[in-house]
Formats: sequence, structure tokens, C-alpha cells
Amino acid sequence: MIKVITKITIAIITLVTMVACEDVVDINLDTAEPKLVIDASIKWEKGTAGNEQVIRLTTTTDYYTNLIPNATGAIVTIFDGTTTYDFIEDFGTGNYICTNFNPVINGTYTLTIIYKGETYTSTDTLYPTPDIDTVEQSVITGFGGEDAIEIKFFYQDNGAEDNFYLIGFKNNTIAYPEYGAVDDEFFQGNQMFGLYVDDELAANDVLNLSLQGISERYFNYMNKLLNIAGSNGGNPFSSPPATLRGNIINQTNTNNFPFGYFSLGEIDTETYVVQ
Repeated sequence: MIKVITKITIAIITLVTMVACEDVVDINLDTAEPKLVIDASIKWEKGTAGNEQVIRLTTTTDYYTNLIPNATGAIVTIFDGTTTYDFIEDFGTGNYICTNFNPVINGTYTLTIIYKGETYTSTDTLYPTPDIDTVEQSVITGFGGEDAIEIKFFYQDNGAEDNFYLIGFKNNTIAYPEYGAVDDEFFQGNQMFGLYVDDELAANDVLNLSLQGISERYFNYMNKLLNIAGSNGGNPFSSPPATLRGNIINQTNTNNFPFGYFSLGEIDTETYVVQ
């Protein structure tokens, strides 16, 4: 009994000593000049007028800053060849709002942003999207013998053209949505599906499903972005293998390129309650 108590006492003393010797170390990291970050994804949800759209502007900041700085005071417009749509800032938020946008399938749109004396532009097309036809739920058994719920939603690909899609799943029990970029290379003109599998899904959980038509260039961009996001293995000091540039160009100073992408597309959504 004395030996056991002695061992426990030594363990406690060792633990206290280790805690007492623990110091917080801040590593000095170089801070680059802030870059503009542009979230300009124009989504025309099926069944709506699509007139209300938001573009969000922020800037990059240093590693230890918890708050993302809003990019305020910019001039933001989109031109469709005939009409210029003004995006007016909700003061101080970095959210620039348009209430009279006119979405047209296969229409061409040019984004212009003037921020701190520099002009950023990009042009893209508004892509069509098929309907989400059906949603199916099943149970699958993994390699470890554990069951998981599988959710599939189906949609019909247009066989007359090459198509690219952005698929989204938002689980109400998880903070952030999950995305996947897919093409119809092996499914031309056939029925395709989006797939979500989670061994922690339970009855009455809610999934928000989305399907959006996108360009081939945006498909390539999202594939690279998703690969970078999933390749760091949780290491906070990991760096992306390369700087990922979108389709927005700084016309004033090409070296001061922004982050982000300008895209337009129809989007179909579905809310599914797990059975």
C-alpha cells in the first residue's frame, strides 16, 4: 500500500512540475500587406425572382487575429451589357447588396469593384442548373462493420453539352457546409446524384441540399480549393502548396491580386429530414 501511495505522490508532483514549467510561446510571423477577399457568388434560386443578391468583401489579416476585417467603402457594380446594377454597402459590414438584379440564363455579366483607388474586374456567365428530382436514404455498412446513413439526391444531366456542378450539403448539427465539384464526363445525358454519408446522422437531423451549375474554370478552381482545404491535416502552421487565384483581376496593379471568385448560376435547394 505504501508503494502505491508513493507512486501516486511522485506522479502528482511530476504532473504539477510539468504544468508549472509550461510557457505560452508566441511565434513571430511575418504579416503581409492585406489583400482584398471577394465573395461574389451570384446564385439564382429556382422559384425566386433572383433580384436580391449580396457580394461580401473582406481583407486578409495576420494569423493571430480572430476577427476578419470587413472591406468597407468600396464601389461595387455588375453590368449585363445593358444595365448597371449597383451593390450598396450595408454600412460597416462589408456586405454589398443589390435589390434589382436581373438574372438571365446564359447571360454575360461583368463585375467591377473599386477599392482604395484600385479597380478589380471579372466577367462570367450565368449557368443553368437541373432540378433536384428525388432524395433517397439508405443504410450502408463500412469496412469497420459500423452502419452509416447515406443520403443521395438525383438530377438529370443535359446530354447536349458538357456540364459542371457544385454540390452542397449542410448538416444542422455541423457548423459548416460541405461541398463537392463534379462533372458529367462519365455520365453525359444520364441521371447523376449527390452523395452524403455520415455515421453520426440520426433521425430528425436536417440536411440542406444544393445543386448549382458552374463553369469549367470555376469547377477547376473549386477542386483545387477543396483539395487545399482538406490537405492540411489539422496542422495550423501548414501552408497551401500554391497561391490559388480566382478569375478577378486587379486592373490597377496586377501584382496586388485579390482572393476569391466571381461566379453566377442557378441553384436548386432541398431540405431533407433524416428518417
